[in-house]
Amino acid sequence: MEFDHFSYGWITPVVAFFISVLGSLLGLRCTSHARLAEWPVGWLIAAAISLGGAGIWVMHFTAMLGFSIPGATIRYDVPVTLLSAAIAIVFVWIGLSIVVRGRREIVALPIGGAITGLGVAAMHYLGMFAMKTGMDMEYTLGTVALSILIAVVAATAALWFMLHVRGLLATVGAATIMGLAVCGMHYTGMYSMHAAHSAHHAAVAPDSGVAPTQLLTPLIVTVTLVLMMLVIMVGFAEIDERSTRDERLDREPREPSTHWPTTDEVRDRQAADWGLRQPAHRRELSRR
Repeated sequence: MEFDHFSYGWITPVVAFFISVLGSLLGLRCTSHARLAEWPVGWLIAAAISLGGAGIWVMHFTAMLGFSIPGATIRYDVPVTLLSAAIAIVFVWIGLSIVVRGRREIVALPIGGAITGLGVAAMHYLGMFAMKTGMDMEYTLGTVALSILIAVVAATAALWFMLHVRGLLATVGAATIMGLAVCGMHYTGMYSMHAAHSAHHAAVAPDSGVAPTQLLTPLIVTVTLVLMMLVIMVGFAEIDERSTRDERLDREPREPSTHWPTTDEVRDRQAADWGLRQPAHRRELSRR
């Protein structure tokens, strides 16, 4: 059967991409604060919620709102859906913890990226498993493997960005790349799925689970509140960090200049001052 991934046009992929970029941006800033904090646990949890919760999980189900199967009713198993969210957040937190606390980046980065990428893939396919369509779902193994590879590479790149990116423009650029990678992994995984009619599930599936619109309302409310809290928290942390840095710079004693001008420099400076004090016609004569 043929699937329609864009039932509402480009609205769902664009909104999903924006949410992924926003979650990635907050995750980058939270991780940056975690690396500088004396107790990084709170910032790592906030980064995991931002990246795993908003940037990956919410992006997935926002994009799934545009997914439809002609002649089939799609519903979602709520416990499995919530389990997929927990997997995304926990695996991202594990990957972040390994990379931020690891002493050797060359070892910690691939391990953390692999764990995070596998968690992202597990969340994605568990979220697809949460769909109740009344049909038998099958997957193309080659495309599934490609989507998992994209997830691992994207997660490793995201962790690298979190370690090395500095500055607002660089952070926005990194978050945009991460959003593109996450969306690319999602639609690659969706492309691997195929469906066939199943008489066994046809009578059961429409009555089980919740409709996508019923899942959307609490999702929007919850995510909006969480993102607002994270934005406020990161904003206050940025202001506090900037004020602390300014105070530290003001308190640092300024070292006196240790450069003593040479005789030639003094002579040239005196000649320049004398030339500026002369009338224009005398300066012309002195040059001749």
